[in-house]
Amino acid sequence: MTRLLTEFGMGTSLRRQDYTQAAKRALQDALWHNSINLAELYGQPKEAMQITVEIGVQQPDRVDTDALRDIFPYGQLTFVVVQGGLDVPRPDGLPTVIANVALSIALELPA
Repeated sequence: MTRLLTEFGMGTSLRRQDYTQAAKRALQDALWHNSINLAELYGQPKEAMQITVEIGVQQPDRVDTDALRDIFPYGQLTFVVVQGGLDVPRPDGLPTVIANVALSIALELPA
């Protein structure tokens, strides 16, 4: 596999402490900045793209990766959720959640 592209995004959950929603917004931030047509460039089907989604949040166990799959219309997905992002304290005691995402796209290329 050859990694061809990496995109980055950031998303928040301002009031609900919803780590999955923050991750979804970060993914949309990364994806909505461009149109990824790498597979066609290399004469391969879009389904051949290997997409690795790395998500950083303060509470990784609170991200439901199954709920994030429908964001991607094609490709083979791998999710890695790690400690990262930020929980920003607020006066009411409930933090604003910030998620960071790195999205890597790879294809099997001929030698």
